[in-house]
Amino acid sequence: MLKLTDVWPLFDLEIRTPRLVLRQVRDEDLPGLVDAALAGIHDPDVMPFSTPWTDQPRDQLMRETAKHLWTQRAGVTPASWTLNLAILLDGVPIGLQDVGARDFAVTRSVGSGSWLTQSQQGKGLGVEMRAGMLQFAFDHLGAHVAVSDAAVWNGASLGVSRRLGYRDNGVLRFVGRPGELVESQGLRVTRDEFVRPEWTATVTGLEAARPMLLGE
Repeated sequence: MLKLTDVWPLFDLEIRTPRLVLRQVRDEDLPGLVDAALAGIHDPDVMPFSTPWTDQPRDQLMRETAKHLWTQRAGVTPASWTLNLAILLDGVPIGLQDVGARDFAVTRSVGSGSWLTQSQQGKGLGVEMRAGMLQFAFDHLGAHVAVSDAAVWNGASLGVSRRLGYRDNGVLRFVGRPGELVESQGLRVTRDEFVRPEWTATVTGLEAARPMLLGE
């Protein structure tokens, strides 16, 4: 009998760092992820996300989070994909790290975003999960460049990026909350510029998933 991972090989993909497991969000992860988001991600007086999804009422946030993750999961093709990776600490979801690309076979470039529940911030986990994702992208997918961005006031997020070797890459201006101007610092790091941690991430399950991401 077929297993779920035979039908959807990306569910077998895991990135392991010293303290964390990063894996594509499964339906059983959704309640824990929503709990982590509802527990608080940021000061409500400021909005770190380009889409102000954390402003939604509780019930709407739960439903829209699930819909967003299901939609992106179903939309994976070699031409355009986003992996939403649940961050598990001792088996409990504490946040999300995404990584995505368009026309990766040509651009060899990935973009990313992330969040952690507030109770787990300030412990170095943001650096650890991003470093694990970058090792996956550079060493296992063959990416040449990774980009990201963060609000210019978001020193914690910018600090994670700069610690890993990202350089400033222009400033974007857009509307976040209704009527609110946001300036976001673009960031870019190449494979050679990446400041690697002392540890090496372990990646499993990629071979079966490779055709879904790379068309190989």
